[in-house]
Amino acid sequence: MIKQHSRTLKLLGCLLILWSTTAYSELNIQITGGVEGAIPIAIAPFGWEGNTSNPPLDVASIIRTDLERSGRFNVLPVNNLPAVPTDPSLIKFSQWQALGQENLVIGRFQETFPNRFDTAFYLFDVFSQKRLIGYRIPSSKDDLRRMTHQISDMVYEKLTGEKGVFATHIAYVTLSRDSNRHPIYRLQIADADGYGARSIVASRQPIMSPTWSPDGKTVAYVSFEHRRSEIFTQDIWAGKRTSIASFPGINGAPAWSPDGSKLALTLSKDGNPDIYIFDIKTRQLHRIVKHYAVDTEPAWSPDGQTLVFTSDRGGSPQIYRVSVNGGSAKRVSFQGGYNASADFSPDGKMISLVHRQSGKYHIATLDLSSKQLNVIGKGTQDESPTFAPNGSMVLYATNGGTQLAAVSVDGRVHQTLTINADEVREPAWASN
Repeated sequence: MIKQHSRTLKLLGCLLILWSTTAYSELNIQITGGVEGAIPIAIAPFGWEGNTSNPPLDVASIIRTDLERSGRFNVLPVNNLPAVPTDPSLIKFSQWQALGQENLVIGRFQETFPNRFDTAFYLFDVFSQKRLIGYRIPSSKDDLRRMTHQISDMVYEKLTGEKGVFATHIAYVTLSRDSNRHPIYRLQIADADGYGARSIVASRQPIMSPTWSPDGKTVAYVSFEHRRSEIFTQDIWAGKRTSIASFPGINGAPAWSPDGSKLALTLSKDGNPDIYIFDIKTRQLHRIVKHYAVDTEPAWSPDGQTLVFTSDRGGSPQIYRVSVNGGSAKRVSFQGGYNASADFSPDGKMISLVHRQSGKYHIATLDLSSKQLNVIGKGTQDESPTFAPNGSMVLYATNGGTQLAAVSVDGRVHQTLTINADEVREPAWASN
């Protein structure tokens, strides 16, 4: 069973799953489903003033795609736009009202100096004819795409009341083969929409369990490059790596504390796989959980006071919760014979997890107050769930690692993120 193999690899570091993928491939996103009563909105092409006939980036197209893939908006097709206003004075609101559009985004894009740009954009309520947002944002050529995602985030937050996540990043692990069929594992990072994928580390040996620091500047992960498991942290821009744990036995499942000062780890240096906390500054270790069972996959609560983790101490993998100061662990999951790989929602009210049902592995959410478990994933071999920073969606690997997918926490919006390759695994969503 693939799901059991994936768990065993994380727990014991003794099973090598061979993947095959194309490095540096972009993720192609397909959206299915949507929210009933999605918000009608039109995004007009932005005006362009520069030394070239075409702008370096189609700002309106990126905003349009961002809002569409959220599933929260009904975006008017470009071919149905009644006009292309680029300044508030040019808007004839009756044209948009006649089409039932509740909101309108317009803007202008200007080159001010070589490789320097100003982008002015406006969000209007069509029926009240009031301006909801209006900003002018300077940026460099290298920052244009991030700036555009930030515009999408502002529009999304203004109209939904939730923070957007379009300007965030994701990490994931791929494996390709060279001309001699030798494996090359890569830890890659990309924009949340899959654009700009790049490798930050590559190895002939497995890489797994990437996790972002809260500030989004560092990734912790497990590498087998020295023929045994070792936990590293790595600055994603400078490339500086630091070895965190290379003890005999298992060194696995790193998880950052909310303040970025500590890592929770799974170590078997004292005999059995247990949960430890590693202080980044002092490099001191403190064992939190000690048990004869296999304890792994720790995840921090947003307030930094507790950890959830996977343990088979009850005879099958289930989720348990324990104080970061140690003490007795309490079981959290009770539905079904297999629940693993938990991740806290940003508000701490629920966890995502992998839940086995009728022999299939699905992504589910568990409300920690009501204990209600809801299966939201559509796959049969789902794994490695990670919450979006705003808690609206869960990103995960599915279909035996052939693609990544995302699903809204209510299960109504589904996204498929496909690489033109065999497999991709272990996604992690950065908080910024």
